[in-house]
Amino acid sequence: MTKAPSERTGPGAEPRARPAPRARKVRVLATLGPASSTPEMIATLFQAGADAFRINMSHGDQAGKVAVIEAIRSLEKRFGRPTTILADLQGPKLRVGRFAGGRIELVTGSTFMLDRSGEPGDATRVELPHREIFAAIEPGARLLLDDGKLVLRVTDHGPDRIETLVEIGGALSDNKGLNVPDVVLPMAALTDKDRSDLAFAVDRNVDWIALSFVQRPEDLAEARLLIGGRAALLAKIEKPAAIERLEEIIEACDGVMVARGDLGVEMPPQQVPPLQKRIVEVSRRMGRPVVVATQMLESMIKSPSPTRAEVSDVATAIYDGADAIMLSAESAAGDWPVQSVAMMNAIGEAVELDPGHGDRIHFTVTKPDPTTADALAEAAATIARTVSAKAIVCFTSSGSTARRVARERPSVPILVLTPKEETARRLGLLWGTYAVHTRDVSSFEEMVAKSKRMALRHGIARAGDRIIVMAGVPFKTPGSTNVLHVVRVAGDELKGYGE
Repeated sequence: MTKAPSERTGPGAEPRARPAPRARKVRVLATLGPASSTPEMIATLFQAGADAFRINMSHGDQAGKVAVIEAIRSLEKRFGRPTTILADLQGPKLRVGRFAGGRIELVTGSTFMLDRSGEPGDATRVELPHREIFAAIEPGARLLLDDGKLVLRVTDHGPDRIETLVEIGGALSDNKGLNVPDVVLPMAALTDKDRSDLAFAVDRNVDWIALSFVQRPEDLAEARLLIGGRAALLAKIEKPAAIERLEEIIEACDGVMVARGDLGVEMPPQQVPPLQKRIVEVSRRMGRPVVVATQMLESMIKSPSPTRAEVSDVATAIYDGADAIMLSAESAAGDWPVQSVAMMNAIGEAVELDPGHGDRIHFTVTKPDPTTADALAEAAATIARTVSAKAIVCFTSSGSTARRVARERPSVPILVLTPKEETARRLGLLWGTYAVHTRDVSSFEEMVAKSKRMALRHGIARAGDRIIVMAGVPFKTPGSTNVLHVVRVAGDELKGYGE
């Protein structure tokens, strides 16, 4: 286990500089890319409001990502805060083959065939190098090309051919993407590239692995096995088939992403908003962190300010109680990455200052499971509101206590004290949490004293404030949360040294 950090090296030493806790509870996840991969830019994004960073494994090579990971981790020494890294695997990308002239025009109403021949295609046919599709496809199913711009309807098929009618035509060029929304494809969720990228990511201690194109809970099994507990597993919901087994998928993972890009390609756009709300609701009810992603501030790729509709879209996700909101190309490849993060931060702060925000996020009913830990988490949120406490302090090894409290969406910040560095880092995607990697406690008195000291030191509470403390007795026993204690912070707790 990594030794917990100490803020002071001895009496009279100055504490390490750290930014104040965020003024909002929703987390901001920023994707890094060509516009934002230097150490200087990563630090600037963190200061602008980024709580966690996404590394898209679809672009670039592994060697280029080593420096990015090191730059993110270097923020911990500079700011005294754990950092959170999500590695997003590419997943199985379906593409058509090449054309003799590099490009054709599909005419609406014409017939078009996809086959197993490796010959260059023309206006009547093209290679489809994915044998799994031929085995699963059915007459009447749709094939969507080039992000849904072109639509084919299957009329007949065989072991090595799929005959279609062109319902929406247009230009089609080499290697364009293909979506198959109407059938569950018998494909492995991990490609060879994904396995290599996953091994690279966990070897470099990233905190979350995002699995793309999940269709069923079984798709998560191989990734879970390969991760071996070294990172948390996040399922990206972007296939209609995943909606049919949503609760099973959420049960099998550690977190969820509403990946609205491909979901909006494979389903009519008007169906995406209600599905987003359903995914967020189910994830919250089941106690899994949920990220809303894709095209949230799309216009800020080129513009220094968003449209009012985009701001409203982000606000809706926050009102629904999403744990995190994500920037994609806006922060990775856009002209205004810092402004995009700052805007996400500003929207989060403004929405959570709305007097009606607390009522709206509790439209989703999150009934506790019949366990002591869940009962205490629910009670902590109620007590915090009743006695006007300033924070809920959780002692946790695995992070489960923090997740239970966050599920209740309390009105106060959640200060998480954990002896495990990996736990502190993973909690960067969890609503309302401020995680501190610190030494464990061994007695009730030490627990109370440390709670007060950390709340003062990290700017969570001031002298005279009440805080609520949650822990498990016996101490250092994972999963034993059974103590809830209300204490008042005095002014002399900072006399303790170290963490």
